[in-house]
Amino acid sequence: MKLLRTIRFDASDSHVYARAASPDEWAVPGGFEFAGSDTAERTGKTRQAFANGFLGLTSFGRCTFATVSEIMPDELALAEQALAQHFVETYGAPDLAAALPEAQAEIGFAIELCQDMPINTVLTLRRIIDASGEIREEFRTINAPTGEPQHARIWTITDEA
Repeated sequence: MKLLRTIRFDASDSHVYARAASPDEWAVPGGFEFAGSDTAERTGKTRQAFANGFLGLTSFGRCTFATVSEIMPDELALAEQALAQHFVETYGAPDLAAALPEAQAEIGFAIELCQDMPINTVLTLRRIIDASGEIREEFRTINAPTGEPQHARIWTITDEA
């Protein structure tokens, strides 16, 4: 089984989001956080989280990139429990029993998204409000560069004679 995992290529997430996810957290798109919120309230870092942020399931911070990774059943169960607990503590779900099916559905969506993608596929997210006022998510994959190296050689090591 595959699930999204946070990845960082640089420190920019720490500057872009109010709370940045740590590298290697299990992740979901996390658009539920913005359901029912006023679009006028989305400014600055909140706007960036809405527009491009995946939700890490340990810190509940955001990241710009996620990668497809293999998840073991015991890790999946822990991720579901963590998200259910987050629903109770942050969104007022009455208890874990009520929150768990919702957490499983959110993680299930991410599992389905990853299903046909190779391990290590890197994804980005674009979240918008469509003309009818609904939140829409678009996912894009980033392909590794091919062909010639993308850097220039700046020195050569030679043996001293």
